[in-house]
Amino acid sequence: MAANRSSSAADRRTRIEEMRRAEQARERRNRVITITLSTVVVAGLVGFGGYLLKQENDKQERAEAAAKAPIEDEKSWDAKKLGRNHVTKQVSYPMKPPVGGDHHQAWLNCDRNVYKEPVPEMHAVHSLEHGAVWITYSGKAAAGDVKKLEEKVGKTSYSFISPVEDQTGTIMLSAWGKQVTVDGADDPRIDAFLGKYVQGPQTPEPGAACTGGVDAKGVPGAAGGMQ
Repeated sequence: MAANRSSSAADRRTRIEEMRRAEQARERRNRVITITLSTVVVAGLVGFGGYLLKQENDKQERAEAAAKAPIEDEKSWDAKKLGRNHVTKQVSYPMKPPVGGDHHQAWLNCDRNVYKEPVPEMHAVHSLEHGAVWITYSGKAAAGDVKKLEEKVGKTSYSFISPVEDQTGTIMLSAWGKQVTVDGADDPRIDAFLGKYVQGPQTPEPGAACTGGVDAKGVPGAAGGMQ
């Protein structure tokens, strides 16, 4: 009987030892799997992060290249000859829409502002001095193009849009001393012009406000939006 009990106890110890070894083996496998998966995940994140960084760098390089590239058929005026005085008398500008010159001391609200009616030129010119881009259109512009341009302005700080019936071009973009004419809203020069001249190097007063000015009727205090 004693021998049998001794044998049973030895068997139990053997089984317990085998179970312990099996458990230790499972733990080792789990650790190896966890480490391997962690390494793969980290490597993937590093690789994805590097990919995103490269994409962002490429995007920045393209934007910088576009900003330096000339815009086809763009017109330029000598900024030093445009004049920047604050005046109250009506100014007769030599181009339409004007791209600079003496202007009213109050600027037109120009931060994503969509105007459905003509705006006072003397206030709009002050907005150009602050680095805004002014998109204008005549009655020749298709309604769909106008809608696309209004949506673009609604997403672009330091830009505004209004009708100018007696301008020579269908759609025109103006910045301080710069102007380009296009026929439709899908012309790539529109994005190029915005990218280059919204708060661009031509801006006489970079960083100046585009809100807190006046609305299309010259009324102060209107913050903007649809006028």
